[in-house]
Amino acid sequence: MSSHEAVTDAAPQDTGDKRRWIALAIVMTAAFMDLVDATIVNIAIPSIERDLGASFGAIQWITAGYALAFAAGLITGGRLGDIYGRKRLFLLGTAGFTLASALCGFAASPEMLVASRLLQGAAAAMMVPQVLSIIHVTFPAHERGKVFGMFGAIIGLGAVSGPLLGALLTEWNIAGLEWRPIFLINLPVGIAGLILGRKFITESKAPKALRLDIVGMLLVTAALLMLIYPLTRGRELDWPLWGHLMMIGSLFVFAFFVVYEKYKAKKDGSPLVELSLFKVKSFAAGIAVQLTFGVVLGIFFLVWTLYMQIGLGWSALKAGLTGVPFSIAVSVAAGLSVQKLVPRFGRKVLQAGALTMIAGVLLYFFVAGRYGTGIESWQMIPPLVVMGLGMGLIVAPLTDAVLSEVPREHAGSASGLINTTGQMGNALGLGLVSVVFFGVIDDRNLQQAPTEVGAAFTDAFQNSLGWAAGVLAAIFLVMFALPAKPKQHLEGGDDEDAPETVEKEPVLTH
Repeated sequence: MSSHEAVTDAAPQDTGDKRRWIALAIVMTAAFMDLVDATIVNIAIPSIERDLGASFGAIQWITAGYALAFAAGLITGGRLGDIYGRKRLFLLGTAGFTLASALCGFAASPEMLVASRLLQGAAAAMMVPQVLSIIHVTFPAHERGKVFGMFGAIIGLGAVSGPLLGALLTEWNIAGLEWRPIFLINLPVGIAGLILGRKFITESKAPKALRLDIVGMLLVTAALLMLIYPLTRGRELDWPLWGHLMMIGSLFVFAFFVVYEKYKAKKDGSPLVELSLFKVKSFAAGIAVQLTFGVVLGIFFLVWTLYMQIGLGWSALKAGLTGVPFSIAVSVAAGLSVQKLVPRFGRKVLQAGALTMIAGVLLYFFVAGRYGTGIESWQMIPPLVVMGLGMGLIVAPLTDAVLSEVPREHAGSASGLINTTGQMGNALGLGLVSVVFFGVIDDRNLQQAPTEVGAAFTDAFQNSLGWAAGVLAAIFLVMFALPAKPKQHLEGGDDEDAPETVEKEPVLTH
């Protein structure tokens, strides 16, 4: 369908058209591909480090660069789809994602891999926001409940399968390519998505789309770069003065961003961030929770991989299998929290999740210290299961709790901001790894005997766990500002808003 034939959000595709299920499979596969690509990389990091000779700063950017580019472009990507057509932007994003995956897979240096990951994150920011918009316009209201249930299942599957798939592909060393197949596997999937998507996806546009805020996007990206780049490079460069000045300068750029957004709101009503949302106490608190929770996840998943594979000398497959109980625990607790617990106990479920995660982190701290470099996978299962249960209690209901008091007309921009904030927190957490993990490891330890390396990495891992527990304690306190019992503000309301809360499920994303 050409762009001038595009339907609007108020005109779902004919229910008799069987093509809509093929369109659903295409966009869900793209969402799955993005989620897997975000989680698949961590497990292959040690292989990348050995093969390319990447510094620890480059390793951080391989993961943080994707999260940063994805976060910076999410809201703009959604608006581009509203203005120019969701199908068009989805196909453009898929093409960019596939090309970037090829560049990642054939990267000849750490610098090329970092640049390719930035491109991949930017392409994902064009592709991912279109997924639920396409579903919304393709399916009538009475079918969407079933469709969004399937979407949630795909997210859960991606969370569990990403690290395990990464471990298998790395361990199999297909054609001697080591880590490269974790990216190259996207090529046939992306090409098929482009061919089929062009034929089966219906074009759609928003009846009244907001304007782009390119200046706002550039300002927030610059501020994040000024904060995260010195964090990742500072330790290697012995914390130069320019790094401190950049981090201080980022605060002024953030402040200017706020001023500009107020001006933009008055000028044409299309700011990147709707600042009036922060007058809603529960939303402001929820954004703080989302940001800091993203920091915790950014720190933990990278240092956990480095601890197991470099510190303990485990294979990628052993490390990947060790994480399976954690992923299962997250999925189980997420389902229980939304369906059974939150409707009855409200925010106490989220706070219980924070306390449970703290208990798991502290148990892991104790176990890692007690068994040292002789620790085995089965000894990690208890703390990982406790942590997973706590995380599941938080991630699934958090979005609805944050949105529950947001005015209906701002539900779309608010949910977009929630996901963006989570990705920003993730990028910031990955940047902080140089302080909380690598800062503990003295460079000379890396040249010593394996037992000394293992001991250094164990100490660094325990230090990171201590930081994670502290941040989670702060999250627990901030949660008191969330509504005691989240209002179901979307019930019986405009169907157009309904999918927005589903899209922002942040389980193990990036």
